[in-house]
Amino acid sequence: MSDVNSTQQRIAAQTQAFKVAAVQMASGPNVAGNLSEARRLIAMAAGQDARLVVLPEYFPIMGMRDTDKVALREQPGNGVIQSFLSETAREYKIWLVGGSIPLVADAPDKVRNSCLVFDETGRQVAHYDKIHLFNLDLGNEHYHEARTIEPGKRVVVVDSPFGRIGLAVCYDLRFPELFRAMKDVDIITLPAAFTETTGKLHWEVLVRARAIENLAYVVAAAQGGYHVSGRETHGNSMIVDPWGRVLDRLPRGSGVVIAEVNPSYQASLRASLPALSHRTLNLPQP
Repeated sequence: MSDVNSTQQRIAAQTQAFKVAAVQMASGPNVAGNLSEARRLIAMAAGQDARLVVLPEYFPIMGMRDTDKVALREQPGNGVIQSFLSETAREYKIWLVGGSIPLVADAPDKVRNSCLVFDETGRQVAHYDKIHLFNLDLGNEHYHEARTIEPGKRVVVVDSPFGRIGLAVCYDLRFPELFRAMKDVDIITLPAAFTETTGKLHWEVLVRARAIENLAYVVAAAQGGYHVSGRETHGNSMIVDPWGRVLDRLPRGSGVVIAEVNPSYQASLRASLPALSHRTLNLPQP
């Protein structure tokens, strides 16, 4: 039996509810310390029977300067952070969405802000580079991700035993056309490091909107708290169901949110409200 057919049969057979988890951290500049904290929280999630675990954006490094992550960038398939993700997924027999990590870019002074997915054997099964780069000049806050990050150019969806998983990172959340391009995903994973300034009014509204309009579960794993650099992130990691209900959340600090994904419930919602089949995409431009 081919790997493709085997995967399709596993997906078709997945009708039982299962648990997913979002990890929240307040990462600092010490990579070893961040990896240790991530392992502790992943173990906590696995101990509560989560089968899919999502880490936050920049989980291994929130440096004192934006350029700190450039110095730590890794080659794809090789590096301490990638080894950690692979080994941890295998150790706890989970699918692990590795937040985002700095990988090499074409430009020598930039990185790709990359989200890697590992299956329960520790095999990397997906790689998404964040497409939309955050830019904010508001009061004393100034963020210009394009100065140190090279944007991705490809929408990524991965077939899994849990259905189709669409990958996005943080600022991508503001661009609904990205999620429409994923085409009928069952779960959206969203590692993030939303600022408190934007997050306090926008984060929950946007996360719930993406769940509702795509009739998908959203697993949003955020940085949450004060960082050594002085930055404040919004936190409020949450898991939202396809009807827009927040199933679990964590306002601030390190911890784990866990909820049950019910494929039968999702299928019934999509049958009752077939909005995904009502899309009209190729209208003439004004």
